[in-house]
Amino acid sequence: MNTVNNAAMFLADKSLSGKTVLIFGGTSGIGLATALQAKNAGANVIVVGSDPERSARIASEHGLAWRAADITQRAAVETALKDIGHVDHLVLMAGSFVAGKILEADTGYLRRAFDERIWAAIDVIRTLHRQLDDHASITFISGVLADRPNAWGTAVLAAASAAMEALARGLALELAPRRFNTLSPGTTDTPLLGRTLGSARDGYVADLSAKLPLNKIVSMQQAAAAVMFLIQNDFMNGETLHIDGGQRLV
Repeated sequence: MNTVNNAAMFLADKSLSGKTVLIFGGTSGIGLATALQAKNAGANVIVVGSDPERSARIASEHGLAWRAADITQRAAVETALKDIGHVDHLVLMAGSFVAGKILEADTGYLRRAFDERIWAAIDVIRTLHRQLDDHASITFISGVLADRPNAWGTAVLAAASAAMEALARGLALELAPRRFNTLSPGTTDTPLLGRTLGSARDGYVADLSAKLPLNKIVSMQQAAAAVMFLIQNDFMNGETLHIDGGQRLV
């Protein structure tokens, strides 16, 4: 059999038909883009958002199943997931942009960077461990700050992002043969970026894009396609996949 046919068979085998994909942070941004790509690949997709009204609306618009829970509240997560059966792929994209200098910002606020990422991931996995397939994939998100922190009040978020990558590597060993990987996107054109920057968003994106090797930031669809690669390639494990167009290099 030639190489072309081998490649075609590999891609055909990566259909998500009949698989269940559960996505926290799946009602917006990279999470929603991933949900739609997974649905198009044949998966049964369940999105989890913090706002019940928004979660219901987004799910209805796109033909997705949904649950609502604040990912930092384990009891709420347990309640939301109690009737979910088998899960083949778990994607954790939830998390807000936490920024504040450590000598100035409220420490309770800064702790959210870890609460929404490290501890939330641990709680979700503990809650779902019986439902997760023995060969399930679990995908975390970090970000370019893990490699390129700055002096603008993002030190704690950078630390939390780097910690997610380390957690994935550790759990790839501790919970094998389940697979753990991390997506590390560059600055991504998401609704969160607009909410964070407000009226300064367009100027920021223009200035940043001019400094980047590809002269543009990442789209939600490009980042979601990288998540899909981590889900579908069953030999990806313990990896951090950078999709930043070279942002971490400059």
